Formats: sequence, structure tokens, C-alpha cells
Amino acid sequence: MTTPHRLAWLKSGLLWRTFFLMAFLITISMVVWVASFRIVERGPRAQQLAAQIISVVTITRAALTHSAPDLRRELLFDLASNEGIRIYPLEENDRIDPPPDSAVMPEVETEVRARLGNDTRFSAKVNGIGGFWVSFTIDEDQYWLMLDRERVERTSGFQWFQWAAAAMLLSLLGAMFVSALINQPLARLTAATRAVARGEQPDRLPETGPTEIEDANRSFNQMVDDLQRVDADRAIILAGISHDLRTPISRMLLEVEMAHLSDDARIGMQSDLAQMDGIIGQFLDYAKPTDVSSFTVIDLSNFLHDVKQHAARHTDIQINARIADSLYIKGNETEIRRVFANLVENARRYGKSNGSEVAEIDVTAMLQHDKVLIDISDRGPGVPESEMERLLRPFTRLDTARGQANGSGLGLAIVNRVIKRHDGKLQLFNRSGGGLSVQITLPFVKNGASKA
Repeated sequence: MTTPHRLAWLKSGLLWRTFFLMAFLITISMVVWVASFRIVERGPRAQQLAAQIISVVTITRAALTHSAPDLRRELLFDLASNEGIRIYPLEENDRIDPPPDSAVMPEVETEVRARLGNDTRFSAKVNGIGGFWVSFTIDEDQYWLMLDRERVERTSGFQWFQWAAAAMLLSLLGAMFVSALINQPLARLTAATRAVARGEQPDRLPETGPTEIEDANRSFNQMVDDLQRVDADRAIILAGISHDLRTPISRMLLEVEMAHLSDDARIGMQSDLAQMDGIIGQFLDYAKPTDVSSFTVIDLSNFLHDVKQHAARHTDIQINARIADSLYIKGNETEIRRVFANLVENARRYGKSNGSEVAEIDVTAMLQHDKVLIDISDRGPGVPESEMERLLRPFTRLDTARGQANGSGLGLAIVNRVIKRHDGKLQLFNRSGGGLSVQITLPFVKNGASKA
């Protein structure tokens, strides 16, 4: 039975899975091809080698037989120097090693003996001299004919390995290229999908290529367009409804002031109407588009000190700040102010430790590489890890986690929306000692002092 960890690699990226499967298929195909080739070519090669040996022996014997006795020495010298053929007399006391052990040798011996005689002998070494030795007779005398081993031996195993390794390397490179080519459209679609999940606007996918890829990209582009249209329509509806509600709320506030009510009733109704007005303001903030042309260089260090001084007006809040100097970003000052005001207000409301009437907030700002890192932490009950991502969605309220009894659920959604429009990133963490930590990363503007 196959254990799960043995197939763990199949669950990795599709690129590598495709590559490994193609590499496995190529390897099996090459092994089968080499084995089949060696089996199929054995017979023809044995016949070719036997014909070559028979031809050499026959021609050599004929040349020696018909040459003049005084010219045989010169003939033997020419055969050895030019053709690599050496002739030795066969003696009974010769030390003979068996012929080369190869798959074709039995067939070669059978073919050669059928033509030269059954008493033909073969050897790989005679009297310590290596080569390919075959015996023949002239009249009643026996001789050895020695050929260089390279002339009769097939390609060595090492050469086969070199060729196979080169072919395998080229095949694997081709497999990697084909795998990347096949998975590129899917990787592009995955990246665009993740961008949509993060609330970003991805580039349109090319509506070209194979039919399946073209249809998938066209459907994805249509989905992105529909989502943008829905988001725009929702923003318009929120802005319209919120704007239209402001007038009756203002009228109700005026009527409460003029009505003959007790102080407690008047204060309660004014508080409810103020809360409704605040919620409507959040709707307007969430629906309001960001004008990039309004971005200016902001001295974030002084900006955060101003936020601290403004928050210090509340008696139920204490801010501990560690803010580095000369931190510059580029953005809309009004929206950035709304971001930190929302975060501080959120920490003031829901970041109080048990039994404390004062919310202790830690604000840290520093330069980290080419980014400005801002951390705003409280000492409240925190947020369940499973709810972190959902907390950044609009109209999300975590009553049990943060004691949130009222509000629209747009506070952190507005913050996240504004930070993304400023090419930044917002993350939520639970502090080890208790409380929620909000970390914001924004691009740092170099030489910001001269631009500010």
C-alpha cells in the first residue's frame, strides 16, 4: 500500500509535477529503446562482424598463398603497419585465453566456423598479447590472425553511458521548457486570482493561446470587470444613501433640541443620532474614491506626533510612542489622518486590559530598508487567529472577540482600503502579552525633506 509521504511530491507545484512525470516517461522510454535496440541489432551486427572476419581471413590467406616466398616478409609487414593485421604461427603450447564474452560472440563463432571450418579457434589473448585472434590454415600449417580489438568490438559501455547522459540532459532541458510553457498560463491566472483576493487590480490576462486557456482567461477578465462594476455600483449606492440620510438626521437633531424632553432622553437621542451620523460618515469614507493626483509628500514623523497629541485629549487613553525622525511617505494627508484616527479610536474602544479604564497604546514607527513600518498595539483581548483575515472585510464585527457592541464594521476595512491605495500593506497580529497589533508598511520617499 502506498503511503501518503511517498506521493507528497505529487502535491507540489504543477510545474514540478509535470516536469518529474515527463522526466520519468523520458527515462523509461530511453531504457526501453536502448534495450530494444541492443536486442534487435544483435543478429545483424553478428552477421556483419562474421562477414568482416571471414573476408579478412580469406583475403589474407589468399595473399600469403599466392605471394612469392621471398616477398612474404614484406607482405606481412605491410599488413601489420597499414591494416593492423598480424600473422603468427600457431603452436600447440600457446597460452590461449577464451574469446571476448559478449552477446554476439556465439553467433559470430557459428558463422565463421561455417565458412572457415569447424576447427577454427578464437581467443582474446595469446601468449599475453591482447587482441582478437582467429585461427586459419594454409595447406597443413596453422596460423593465428590477430586484429585490433577496436575493429571487432562494439561501442563500449562507457560510450553508451556518455551518449545516454547527453541525450537525457537534453531531454530533461526540453521537458523543463515544455513544462514551463504549459504551466505559464495557469501560473499567470493563479497570480491574477491572488491579486483579486488581496483586493488589488490585476492586469488583464491575454486572451490568446489554446482554446481552453483563451476561454479561461476571457472568463476571468469578464469576472474582474463584473467585480469592478459591482464594487463601483456599491460605492455609488452607499454614497447616495449616506448622503440622503444626512438631511433627515440633521432635522431630527434640531427637533430633539427644540422638543420638550427630559435631559436624559435628550442626551440619549442625541447620542443615538450622533452614532448614526458617524456610521454614515464611515459609509462615505469607504465609498469615496482615492485621487492619486492629490498625493503629496508627508512628514510621517511629525504627523504621528500630531496624532498622539490629538488622542491625548481623551482621558481614557495613554499613548507610548517611539517614532523615528525623517520618515517621509507620499499620499493623501486627509486619508492618512483618517487611517491613524480610526486605528487609535479602535484601540481606545476595544484595547483596554481587564479591569482598566485606560487604553494603553504603543505606537512605533521606523525605517526598514525602503519601507516605513508603523506598529499600533493595544492591550485588549485580541482577535482569534481564525478571524484575522475576516476582520479586514467590510461590515465585519467581532462582538465576542473585541467587545464590539455597535458600529458599522467598516473601521479596519476603510484602513485596509486606504493603505492598499497607497501601495502599502496592513497586517494584524496578536501580541504575546495580550492585545492586538496592527502593522502598516508604506513606501519610503527618499529626499522627502526637499519635496515636502
